[in-house]
Amino acid sequence: MSPRVIALLTDFGTRDHYVAAMKGVILGIEPEVTLVDITHEIPAQDVLSAALELHACWRDFPRGSIFLVVVDPGVGTSRRTLAVQAGDRFFVAPDNGVLGMVFDGQAPAAVVEITEPDYLRPTISRTFEGRDRFAPAAAWLARGTDIHALGPPVAGWIRLDVPRPRATEGTIEGEILKADRFGNLISNIGTRMLDQLAGARALRVHVADREALPLVETYGDVRSGALCALVGSSGFLEIAANGGSAARLLDLGRGARVIVAADREPPNAAGP
Repeated sequence: MSPRVIALLTDFGTRDHYVAAMKGVILGIEPEVTLVDITHEIPAQDVLSAALELHACWRDFPRGSIFLVVVDPGVGTSRRTLAVQAGDRFFVAPDNGVLGMVFDGQAPAAVVEITEPDYLRPTISRTFEGRDRFAPAAAWLARGTDIHALGPPVAGWIRLDVPRPRATEGTIEGEILKADRFGNLISNIGTRMLDQLAGARALRVHVADREALPLVETYGDVRSGALCALVGSSGFLEIAANGGSAARLLDLGRGARVIVAADREPPNAAGP
């Protein structure tokens, strides 16, 4: 069998030792594993941002991959640590909703609480469970340990309150969930809703009550510096500026309202 992949997603940054410590623990248990950094630049304790980043890429990894997610405002408390099998991939994460968007697209086949001492470090820090509980569990999964060996099954888990778009006749109302490093404002409006609204009709996109933005295929379809709307690679409508930052130009971020409206008549419809 090819070496398993463990993909790490944290809010630890890279200036401190935290990520390296987790990798050291993993390699001590399974030296043949392939380690991939999704990102360690999640804003501190921002569970929604972590859920969005995981949702955007987990399907791109090979079957059998293990996702180690440590964005954990409840570290050291009674919140549970979960190991999850969803489809043919595995997840190790706190029970705080960070896996909720994965579960929306792939119902879990197994969920257990990580409690079995044989698969943990002998001493568990109350402030760094990522090193002492999460990382060893991920490494043992990479070695082929059955997920049910890690602890007892869990019947329910925390649901993340992700804002959902609302559709009415002729419009969709959503909101911005994040701004990426390019300043693209990514909304919660997905491709399926846009397709259902459009049919043969043209769509108009408004953000924060600004004038309508053109809905285009890619950034270069508008002049340099101009604002536009398009469906990004993660399948969600985003507001962008060709060669610039929409977040900076509009001075907007998470929570800004986005309205998509369909024209009443198909383009080029004949008049009476």
